[in-house]
Amino acid sequence: MNKNKKKQLFEVQENESIDQCLERIKKTGYVPVRRIEKPIFKEVIQGDTTGYEPAGRQIVFEAKPSQ
Repeated sequence: MNKNKKKQLFEVQENESIDQCLERIKKTGYVPVRRIEKPIFKEVIQGDTTGYEPAGRQIVFEAKPSQ
């Protein structure tokens, strides 16, 4: 049996704290095994140059079924 099929990703929602997300994971019967943070950038145009500035971050937890 492939273990990857049992893993699920949980994203921290916009109006949700990390603790609330961890509680949601626990209620669905999963245990977090890895935290992934991805930066979010926004495009900034100044004259004829285009740059990127950090605009936030996306936090995702990888979880496996608890047993």
